[in-house]
Amino acid sequence: MTLLAAQTPIVGHIEIFGARKIPQDRILKAIDVKPGDPLPPSKSRLEETLLAVDGVARASVEAFCCEAGKAILYVGIEERGAPAFPLRDWPQGDLQLPPEIVEVYHDYTIALAQAMREGDVVEDISQGHSLMTNIACRVLQERFVGLAEVHLEALRAVLRESDDEEQRAIAAYVLGYAPRKGDVTDDLQVALRDPDADVRANALRALRPIAALAQRDPALGIKVETTWFVEMLNSTVLKDRLEAVRTLLMLTDQGMSAATAAHLRERGLRSLEEMAHWRHLEHALPAYLLLGRLAGMDIAELEQDWARGEGPQKLQEIEQKLKSKK
Repeated sequence: MTLLAAQTPIVGHIEIFGARKIPQDRILKAIDVKPGDPLPPSKSRLEETLLAVDGVARASVEAFCCEAGKAILYVGIEERGAPAFPLRDWPQGDLQLPPEIVEVYHDYTIALAQAMREGDVVEDISQGHSLMTNIACRVLQERFVGLAEVHLEALRAVLRESDDEEQRAIAAYVLGYAPRKGDVTDDLQVALRDPDADVRANALRALRPIAALAQRDPALGIKVETTWFVEMLNSTVLKDRLEAVRTLLMLTDQGMSAATAAHLRERGLRSLEEMAHWRHLEHALPAYLLLGRLAGMDIAELEQDWARGEGPQKLQEIEQKLKSKK
């Protein structure tokens, strides 16, 4: 979130999430930022300030740029005693990946950045992992398949035990290319609770195509549980919440089990409701749709209502339905 002064955007609005008992004006007073101010230069300093607020157990600040030329400042709060997203302890092992894996992954991140600049980001996930139409990316992704097969045990060990978060993040991504997806699903689901947000993000990226494959071909016997995606809705990190909702939408596309519905009601309902009210519509839409599915409503109709600008009214209806089912 550190930018040169000349590049620093203006804060358009501030979204505070996870604050259930602590008044939002107390949080705003602590960070001393309001709409119209320049984006603060230090993410870590804001988070340290929030941790000094009575009742705050964990905090995360992230800027999203931009909406109408202005930044959205997302402030995630975990209150003491409130539902929390339980993370693993930081691993302590002195483990490193084979240099070839690290080299290919770094080449891939460079190729991916260029593909994103060119808008060439179409991917095929039919095999349970991403294969992009961009040639430079695809060639490197295809190398991951062989590397994951040859170095499977090293990748699994690094993901679970290495004290180096970059090594764990690489391992999480490359494990998604293992030829036998069922061999790595448990490892990746454990990585959803990694103490580092980038590791969690790569585990999510690896799991989503595997989950899609499992849905298309149940005979494979691959099981991706919804448990930790529901728990991730209580994270203070914006990316965790957004990716968890999108994954839950996919995992429940063919029906929501009674167990998942009960878990969402117990552990994720408040988080989904606050996300569905976010002012940036792209971020609010997935939570709105998942709430609608939880309420037993038709997703296609909800999407049409949203496209017509009737989302706020429909959201009230969804919330009323969910309250009546309690």
